[in-house]
Amino acid sequence: MSTTFNAQTKPISQKKVLALINEATGLMKNEKYEKSLIKARIALTKAIEINDDYLIATCYNTIAANFDGISEFEKAYFYYKKGLVYANKTDNNELKNWLYNNLGNIYCFDKKEYKTGIYYYKKSLQYSRKIADSSQIVFTNLNITWAYFDIGDFKSGYPYLQFTNKYNSKFGDESICVAVNMLNGMYHGHQNEPEKAASFFEKAIELGIKNDEKSDLSFTHQEYSKFLLKQKDYKKAYENLAQYNVLTAEINNEEKIKKTNLAGINLEIDEYKREIDNIETKYETKEQLLLDRQYKNKQISIIIISILLLILILFYFFFQNNQLKEKNKYKNIQSKIQQNIINASVSGQEIERKKIAAFLHDNISALLSSAGLHLSVFNAKHKIDSEEITKMKQILNEAHDKVRDLSHELLPSLLARFGLYYALNDLCEKNSNSSITFEYSSPTECSTRYNEDFEMKMYFIVTELLNNIIKHSNAQNASLNIEEKNKTLYIHVRDNGKGFNIEQYKSIEGFGLNQIKARVRNINGDIIIKSKIKLGTSIQIHVPITYID
Repeated sequence: MSTTFNAQTKPISQKKVLALINEATGLMKNEKYEKSLIKARIALTKAIEINDDYLIATCYNTIAANFDGISEFEKAYFYYKKGLVYANKTDNNELKNWLYNNLGNIYCFDKKEYKTGIYYYKKSLQYSRKIADSSQIVFTNLNITWAYFDIGDFKSGYPYLQFTNKYNSKFGDESICVAVNMLNGMYHGHQNEPEKAASFFEKAIELGIKNDEKSDLSFTHQEYSKFLLKQKDYKKAYENLAQYNVLTAEINNEEKIKKTNLAGINLEIDEYKREIDNIETKYETKEQLLLDRQYKNKQISIIIISILLLILILFYFFFQNNQLKEKNKYKNIQSKIQQNIINASVSGQEIERKKIAAFLHDNISALLSSAGLHLSVFNAKHKIDSEEITKMKQILNEAHDKVRDLSHELLPSLLARFGLYYALNDLCEKNSNSSITFEYSSPTECSTRYNEDFEMKMYFIVTELLNNIIKHSNAQNASLNIEEKNKTLYIHVRDNGKGFNIEQYKSIEGFGLNQIKARVRNINGDIIIKSKIKLGTSIQIHVPITYID
């Protein structure tokens, strides 16, 4: 998005932007994610205003960390990547270190793309060494060890474990002691040194309970259970597996509570929004004055033309009345049939999207996870070294990830959680790239919510419009304006692309635009399409709002 500022406005100082970022960071550490996100977005606007790459990158990192905290990992990944783009324009190695490390976490722990995750961890390690941050060096070596061990590459991971063991007591901290002992237990278990392995696992569990490190403690119980199964100590293995399940359930419940408390996050930036309102008001006032003058100048011409048109119409109806009625009747029936077919198709698609997304998320994804867990326990219990079972695990994991991605694509989680305005703002940001920029603007509060079905219909209508711009317009800039006035939703989409001939469009309009028109008419709305060759396209939609019951 681009932001316009008055020429007399004094740019905010770097010190004040840093203060906003620090406030946002403090709120995030206290798990006040909603307030933190609002502060971070305000800081981001100010950072863009003064064109400071370091501050912009820091803002994106803070925003991403907030989404990381509420387990919105795809959103976190998106903002970490944006932060890295700006960080690489600076010489601040500390910021680059954190961004590379955070991206490594996303790839390894969430995406399960270990090769890419290890690459980012190693980049983070390079910058840790450049800034001589001993604590961070130890921490990154630990992450690399964990990533290698997770994929069973103990040979590659062992040098990093050696380094961690050597310097952890001097430069590490208590928060990583559980993980360090767990990784040592995994390594000695792999080396067939059961006494050493058990000692390290027990030490990790002891520290995890003492320091209330639930996440690392749950992983320790899981890895210890795998080790005990290999040792044929089935009772103790299942005791640790049970502890892992209990801790995992507690962690998941805590995440659900966090998300429940975050409903209605408002990321709108007041300064930016007021400036857009002022610009639009001035533009509308000038346009209205011009229209008034034109109207006065053309009043006589319009009256004469209207009279002539009326005479022609009456003359036409006098001779063609019967034939025209039959033709109109046939066209109306044909149009209604086509409209009903398209409406049924559109409604069916939206209902099926919702059903399929829910089914994939609540049933298929859960079944795949359960199958993977049972297969792991069976494999560990019977010690079957089978390539087919290994491949089956990989296939189950890949299927689980694809099912999750498809579920989110069919019904975006941000739309359901935060509403139409926030989802469309996010859609513009995601579709913007080096080839085309989508600007989003709205004077309506971002937290405004409507009926769930209404929001979903409007989201997919706008999605189709933006897709048409990307595929067909060859535009460099496009904009989306959305606002609520008099219980009506006004949407205006514009681009500076190649445009098209309106008359030709009317005679051979494509199925894509037909579907959009059908969706709009299905909810009693109006659509106005304006376009000129080489001058771009403007599409306006007016729809009566369906509010939450």
